[in-house]
Order: sequence, then structure tokens, then C-alpha cells
Amino acid sequence: MRLAAAAVALAMAVTACAPSATTSADSGKITLSVWGWGPEANYDKMFAEYEKLHPGIDVDARSFTTATEYDTILSTGLAGDSGPDLAWLRAGANLQPLVEAGRLLPLDTKDVPGLAAYDEKVLRYAKGDKDGKVYGVPFAVQTLQVIYNKKIFADNGLTPPKTYADMISAADKLKARGIVPFAFGGKDDWMLPIVAGIFGTAHWGGDAFIADVKAKRKKFADPRFVEGIDQLNKLKPYFPDDVAGVSYTDAQILFSSGKAAMFPGGLWELNFFGEHAKDVELGVFTPPAPEGEGVMPGFTDGSYGVNVKTRHKAEALKFAAWLASKDYGQLYTDTLRIFSAVPGVTPKDPLLNEVSATFAQHGGTYFMNEFAYGNPTSATVFSKALQEMMLGRISAEEAAEQLDKSVATWL
Repeated sequence: MRLAAAAVALAMAVTACAPSATTSADSGKITLSVWGWGPEANYDKMFAEYEKLHPGIDVDARSFTTATEYDTILSTGLAGDSGPDLAWLRAGANLQPLVEAGRLLPLDTKDVPGLAAYDEKVLRYAKGDKDGKVYGVPFAVQTLQVIYNKKIFADNGLTPPKTYADMISAADKLKARGIVPFAFGGKDDWMLPIVAGIFGTAHWGGDAFIADVKAKRKKFADPRFVEGIDQLNKLKPYFPDDVAGVSYTDAQILFSSGKAAMFPGGLWELNFFGEHAKDVELGVFTPPAPEGEGVMPGFTDGSYGVNVKTRHKAEALKFAAWLASKDYGQLYTDTLRIFSAVPGVTPKDPLLNEVSATFAQHGGTYFMNEFAYGNPTSATVFSKALQEMMLGRISAEEAAEQLDKSVATWL
């Protein structure tokens, strides 16, 4: 298996892995090209297991680490004859452009039997909105929470907060001792709805509020939602200085280096910090609400789809069937420290088990993935509105009103 990094120009990327060149005359093997994002070593480990089981197949995986680059490259590749045989796809609203353009092969349980066991709540994010067909094998369920440095907490006599007041008190104590309480930056606006969801979901009522907005019983300008996103303003004293100019990578470095005690983010950070902050013992908690318990948001994070133009349809579908198997799900969970979307997989990692138990009891839906439609998407509009809010140019109520205005164009 050959794995290439994504530091290449677009023109090179979409021609370097063409299905038309997927049979090696020397080896007699059939090569399946797979595009995705993330650390390349993970693909090596996981897909090598499939090659062992199927000696006649070589899985040529190409990793693109920048989301915007990947989306453009994939769209261009699938539109022409130089795209992959299979690819990681975005979930829900972000999947629909490829579905409506006819770029993907519909999947069914005849070719991918494992799909029959998937939870419908997970599978719906891999379906076409209009035709209801499945276009991908969901690969992950992400949760959103606060990751913390256990040593910093212990050294400062802190434990994961049980109440909202406890969380603020801990942040005050850390700040007084020269430690950044929360490593977070507002420069990369895509992170803003995520962090708003981590701190705000319990404020606006989680799934019940989402259902009310979808049914047009409530709007995002509702005082409870405004209160929830306003947490980004109220917590600003505990974020790094000049938070609006701090990038996502800067925030990761702050936490990895031990200069910050907590990092609000996705489950995917566990694997990143495990690689780049090996000496940091990680813990997780869900921020408590001012009244009652916190809510841990989560979402289905993409799927594996098959290019409708693949020249190796039978082999691609067979590989997709393996991707929907419990064997691959376990391999995925153990390799990436992320919950596989494949049902019946039990994490071996103790911290993952802790998150799993919390999510089972206090889990909710990440709101932004439910409202990511439109052109420009409501997610894009709201991300920029939150950035303007963090810069002090608009209020939390005005940011919510901008989201309402955007959602009204398509809901």
C-alpha cells in the first residue's frame, strides 16, 4: 500500500490516483484508490489488514489533511475521470452536492450487508435527502466535550467540575496562577459553533430545542439559545489573550505544551494529543449547565462512498462491505481513539469507555450539523456571525438572528 501526503497542488492531486491506472501489470494486483483526510500512518495500519485478507488487492490511500483542500480536490476528481475508487465523504448536508451531481454509487444491503445493522440515526447522515438512498458506509461518531490535563488539575487541587460555579471557580484559580484555563481560538471560524455547542447545548435544551426550530415552533433568537452562544463571551476572560486572533493550531499547541489546562473540542483530539502530547494524561468532562446537568453533543462524522465511475465496482463494493464489518469497526476505534459508527464495537481505551458511558446517559445532537444547508450554508453564515460576536462587533442576539435569517432561506 502506498500513501501520499496532501502537500501537492490540485492538478497533481486529481491525476495522481486515477482509476484508469489501477491494475499493476507487474504484480497482477488490482489497486483500489481511496481518498480521505487525517494522519497517513492510520490508513497504513488499517488498510494493510484488508490487503492481508485479500492478497490480490492493493489499497492505495491518499490523505488530504486540509478540509477545504480535500473538498475541492474530491469534487474535482469525482467530476472527471481521475477520481478515487472510494472516498471519505462529508455527512448530511455536506454530502448532498455529490449525491445530486450523480457522483456516487448507491449502496444496499445486498452488496454491503453490514448496513442492515446500523442505527438509523447514524445511517441517515449517509443518505440522499431527496431519494433516501444510502451513499456511504458511516465510519465515525464524534462527541464534543472538554479535554483536560490531569496533572495540571491535580497540581492545582482541582477535579472535573460538577456545577457551573465549580467550572468558573477552577478557571479563576488557573488564571491566577498564570495558566490559560481554556485553549481556544476564534481565528478559524469553523471551530466557533463547535465550542458554542460544547458550552451552550444544555442552556438551550439540546434535542428538544432543535426539534422545535425544525418544526418552526421556535427560532434561534430564543433567549435560551442566545444565552447558550453568549457563553463564548462570558468565558472570554478564560480564553487566551486576543482570542479572535488565535488559530486552531495555536490552541492545540497551548494545550500540548502544558500552558493551558483545558481544550474544548472533538473526540478526534484524543488521537492528536496522544501523538503530540505523549506526556500529558488526558481526562474529559462535559461542562455543567447553570441549572442541571450538562449535555454532550455528538454527530456522525462522514462515510466511505464509492465513485460511480470506478472501474473496479465489484472490488470496491467488497471493500465497502469490509468497512461496514465489526472487524473494521474495532480496528478503526482502536487505531484512532474515536467511536466507530459500526454497531457492536466496544472501545478498549479506558478514556473512550468513559466518554461512551457519558454520551449514552447525557448525549445530544450537535446542532450545527442539522442546520448546514443553504448557499452559503447556514453553518458558514453562523460561523462568521460568531466570529463577529467574539470581536465585539455584534451581540449574541444579533448572531442568532443572522442564523435565523439564513435558515429561513431553506427550511
